[in-house]
Amino acid sequence: MRIQRSVPDAAQSSVALTIGNFDGVHLGHQAMLARLRAEATSRGLRTCAMTFEPHPREFFAPDQAPTRLTSLREKLELLAQHGVEQVQVCRFDYGFAQTSAEEFIERILVRGLGARWILIGDDFRFGKRRAGDFVMLRQHAARLGYEVEAIASVVHVGERVSSTAVRNALAAGELEHASQLLGRPYSISGRVVHGDGLGRKLGFPTANVQMKHNRPPLFGIFAVELSGAGTAPVRGVASLGVRPTIKAGGKPVLEVHVFDWNASLYGRHVRVDFMHKLRDEEKYVDLDTLTRQIALDVEHSREYFRARDAAAPRTAQR
Repeated sequence: MRIQRSVPDAAQSSVALTIGNFDGVHLGHQAMLARLRAEATSRGLRTCAMTFEPHPREFFAPDQAPTRLTSLREKLELLAQHGVEQVQVCRFDYGFAQTSAEEFIERILVRGLGARWILIGDDFRFGKRRAGDFVMLRQHAARLGYEVEAIASVVHVGERVSSTAVRNALAAGELEHASQLLGRPYSISGRVVHGDGLGRKLGFPTANVQMKHNRPPLFGIFAVELSGAGTAPVRGVASLGVRPTIKAGGKPVLEVHVFDWNASLYGRHVRVDFMHKLRDEEKYVDLDTLTRQIALDVEHSREYFRARDAAAPRTAQR
């Protein structure tokens, strides 16, 4: 996949283009990408997605911006998995925010990216003061030589699929619901780095997974699967939180204890899939009490996977 961080003065080839933040790349985004692939194939065009970094709401009101579901790297990996051949990452800063809607269409979309077919969400707005919308894109289409289409929101069991809906499900500990909206388990990817070694001292060594942001959309103790340790995912229990028993005012840390694992994971880039929430994070009176609770968490996570494995054949037979 080709990644561009600046818009060329003139495009080298024509593309079918979709535009959005794509945070989480949920079922709604996936429907857009499927439509993009189909239209690009029929027209002989490259597939291209435009996204913004940082999220515009992070730029204008960082204290009020929603938590991110995916880092930029995670987003790019997911876009590639869904057939996007080119991504235009637009740096959202003051200068970009002052771009008029007309200039955004003519200079960036048409001249810079070579858009010949454009797909947007039905609520997408763009340009200075959010003046641009689907109606404006359609008004300029014939003159500038492109076609434009708007896609309706995807609804799952009566609920509009959105990044906000996924965040709400994760914050409530409803991981199964979140996975339905995403079309996959929610995950966090990162490199395994050295921690303080406390887990090993307590008898439960952990992989400390580096996170790109300090505001994860979920907290607690979870049954997880970890990819990147070998050819197949491995299972374990994860703690995502500020570790109040260890110190006050700590930053969020993601630690994964992998069942029956003795090899080193340091330096590996891994993906942690959150399968089921076991409980909220708690503060304990001492490390002995914490150690006993970790042992219970490990057993409860094993029980979750045993129950899931036992139910899988019956599900397959229905």
